[in-house]
Amino acid sequence: MKHLLITAAFTFAGTAAFADFQLDAPYTDDDGDMVADIPTDPAQLVDPAQLIFAYTPVEDPAVYAEAWSDFLAHMEEVTGKPVQFFPVQSNAAQIEAMRAGRLHVAGFNTGSNPLAIACAGFRPFAMMAADDGSFGYEMEFITHPESGIASVEDIRGKTMAFTSETSNSGFKAPSALLAAEYDMEAGTDFTPAFSGAHDNSILGVANRDYDAAAIANSVLTRMVDRGVVSMDQITSIYKSETFPTTGYGTAHNLTPELQEAIRDAFFSFDWEGTSLAEEFSKSGESQFIPITFAEHWSVVRDIDAAMGVSYDCN
Repeated sequence: MKHLLITAAFTFAGTAAFADFQLDAPYTDDDGDMVADIPTDPAQLVDPAQLIFAYTPVEDPAVYAEAWSDFLAHMEEVTGKPVQFFPVQSNAAQIEAMRAGRLHVAGFNTGSNPLAIACAGFRPFAMMAADDGSFGYEMEFITHPESGIASVEDIRGKTMAFTSETSNSGFKAPSALLAAEYDMEAGTDFTPAFSGAHDNSILGVANRDYDAAAIANSVLTRMVDRGVVSMDQITSIYKSETFPTTGYGTAHNLTPELQEAIRDAFFSFDWEGTSLAEEFSKSGESQFIPITFAEHWSVVRDIDAAMGVSYDCN
């Protein structure tokens, strides 16, 4: 099987935004909802004996394998199929796994949703939210108390950690902000580093490997609650508007009946007393709510457009 390389091309000043969101050639969007249609040809549908689930890449997958265990048991009961947790090491690997048919159900991080939809036929339908229906997280710039950084302007000449180029809060939003509001470009005004995950960036700042980092504060909240880092090690110098959080959904070519059963597993799950609640209540989340890519990811697409982001799925 041909190895799929998924990249995002980024340009900044003087580049016109790409106005239209396009799906890659294998996928169609006849109903105009911006995500891949379920195939109408039965020969193109799959009904796997076992479902593979992956959560967005994290520094310690074992923690999240346990956190998702009660939910995956519930999905097994609803769908009648065994479900395996699949730890992924990068956003690109997660997208590639779904495009290749090795991943059926997934939570893709905020910035990866457009790539997963365009390049892998991902169909998101759910997001975590608080009891009152509020959702999302903020991007923060963090540093450590001995860095000499007291404001965003002080990042000049320092090392700034990002997560990966597909991440909204870990790369795209902070890069757009630094360029537009502070006239700062990576490689010219500061030294960029890529940690691979938000928890890696947070640990890197706490351990003074990086001077500063752009991170999702929901991850920071959970790490502080678990005692992985202390707020004594972290100083926040900037907080953004609220962004949507991880989007959950299925591969486009699962049978309609299976996609509906998986959807039902998310919305019928009783969080109280579960391993999922134990982990995600740390960032205020207690339920799954319905979402659409067209509506809830409009701010992310706006950031991509402002940066001149294009996606290469070949």
